[in-house]
Amino acid sequence: MIKDLINRDKPQKLYVQLFEILKKKIEAGDWPVNSQIPTEEDLCRIYGVSKATVRLAVIDLVRQGYLRRQQGSGTFVCKRMISEGLTMLTSFEELMLDAGVKFETEVLVQTVMMPIDDLDVKLGIAEDSHIIYIKRLRAVDKEPVLIQESYIPHQLCPSLLEDDVANESLIKLFDKKYGITISRVKDFIEIAYLNDEERKILGSLECSAALLLSQYFYSGDTVIMYSRSVKHPERFRFFAEYERKVI
Repeated sequence: MIKDLINRDKPQKLYVQLFEILKKKIEAGDWPVNSQIPTEEDLCRIYGVSKATVRLAVIDLVRQGYLRRQQGSGTFVCKRMISEGLTMLTSFEELMLDAGVKFETEVLVQTVMMPIDDLDVKLGIAEDSHIIYIKRLRAVDKEPVLIQESYIPHQLCPSLLEDDVANESLIKLFDKKYGITISRVKDFIEIAYLNDEERKILGSLECSAALLLSQYFYSGDTVIMYSRSVKHPERFRFFAEYERKVI
């Protein structure tokens, strides 16, 4: 079998190319479930890339459920569980609180920015690309409950900067105005500590632990939006509902 090669003439980042190559090998069964993948050093040698490139690709494969790391042993292929006919009833609503909760939205920031930290990795874009950044505050009965930060590649919908994102769902705007259909969402929920600004906005005590919801919104295999939501630790729960369609 001829192995896929990294193409340095492509504008696509090397770790993104490597991610796609390794994912293809896993999906094709070249690396069976529970098998150990080559070491970082071996992958560097095979594909002619740096350890940093390999680590970024592997981290993303772990995050997306293709691989798992076992301390002291290595990295192994996971069995990805796919439930046919399983759909979200929430229409991929950006905010997931208890059903029936009424909330108000205030737009705190709606601007363009350059990628910081690893936002270019999360969105799968070049590090010199522009991002639309939207920060909104959700309140219930005038009490601040949740801060939501959304990051969207600017080239997908530049006029989103002028849209009424206080009263319109981003998902509905993508679909109705920009012709972008969100086909799947990946949710990651964890405990996090609020920073000074978040504590001030939500009225929380110092060192308050909060729920952090990180979401990746896809159209096909393309990341359309990365969203980060932090919720007041003592108010409401995140809510999601699913059903299995009879086909």
